[in-house]
Amino acid sequence: MALELNLADQVWLNAAETRAVMDALQDARFVGGCVRNALLGLKVDDIDIATPLTPDEVKTRVEANGMRAVATGLEHGTLTVICNSRPFEVTTLRRDVSTDGRRASVAFTKDWAEDAARRDFSNNALYADTAGRLFDYQNGIEDLKAGRVRFIGDANVRIAEDHLRVLRLFRIHAWYGRGPIDPIALQACAAARGLLSNLSGERIQREMLKLLTAADPIPALRAMHEIGVLAALIAGTLGLSRFETLCANDIVLGWGGDGLLRLGSLISDQSQARAVATRWRLSNFDRERLIGMHGGQVQAVGSLDLADVEKILYRVGEVSFCDAVRLRWAEQVDDCKPQAWITMLGLARQWRRPQFPISGTDIMDKGVQHGPQVGQILARVEAWWIDNGFPSDMNMLTRQVDAVIASLKAET
Repeated sequence: MALELNLADQVWLNAAETRAVMDALQDARFVGGCVRNALLGLKVDDIDIATPLTPDEVKTRVEANGMRAVATGLEHGTLTVICNSRPFEVTTLRRDVSTDGRRASVAFTKDWAEDAARRDFSNNALYADTAGRLFDYQNGIEDLKAGRVRFIGDANVRIAEDHLRVLRLFRIHAWYGRGPIDPIALQACAAARGLLSNLSGERIQREMLKLLTAADPIPALRAMHEIGVLAALIAGTLGLSRFETLCANDIVLGWGGDGLLRLGSLISDQSQARAVATRWRLSNFDRERLIGMHGGQVQAVGSLDLADVEKILYRVGEVSFCDAVRLRWAEQVDDCKPQAWITMLGLARQWRRPQFPISGTDIMDKGVQHGPQVGQILARVEAWWIDNGFPSDMNMLTRQVDAVIASLKAET
């Protein structure tokens, strides 16, 4: 693999906004993931910039050029510069003064090598200027070529500075590593697994969901499991076999990884799902989705006909249905007929939810008083409508409304 930063290929670097920010700063370099991904020919989303300028100097220069500077991490020397609505994270060169495993106190510096030395992994300590010249202070390019994820300096010290680096090792390896994980790094992570309880749920969630979306996260997860790191994040029985089959299906079919679904495949039941959602501080949507994967709303999905699929889709929605299909498929490796599962997923994604044509007003027009009984009648008629294939014949529906009203009167 040729590791040369060909400027002609770097749309992100040649963008007018990028050039404008770098021209305003004058003394700055790209750093970290954008350089690493560019060298590997991968997509660059976030652009991080390092500079010996102080935050005040950065703010003065960019504002003089019509851009905004937002203090998003000022205690660490970081401003987010906004140019034509595009954000750039600009950080002053720094060195650590003190750390406690969660936060660092830093001092600014003018020394690029000193800034590189405080970073976590060698492949994150790569810099490039707007001419495409590379600056590698930690042998990161050789590590990148070898698919090696290596801590800068003593792995135990780096982890003690920031406990999140335990998870970052596995996440970075899942995305950029090849072969076995560095045994020295693994040993340091195993020794530090008890420190993970100090991490906030948001930080755990961010790293783990990124890890789980990697093309093939299986080797990294296996390594985490073997040294007890995974158990420190997800207590209880883990569905590793289901997880590996789900990921293998993604790889074979060329599907992108769904991090939350892969997390769901590791989880055994709703109680465990609730615990993980709480500990990882998942959003309300993700929390409900994760718990729903283990709610049993969708059973025997491998033997459904189209009518059954449509009924379940109406009741639980496309996302929950597709989650259930993917998880059940991953459980049935001995009777795996991929095309049948793929067809079912295709039906779900093409399905359009029909509109129930009866409203509360229609019920009250029949003489039913406003109140709970209106909802009861609607629920019964809707259940009949679903079971009968969503008929649109209003005469048929009106007769059913009358029948349900009569039935409720007889019950009372």
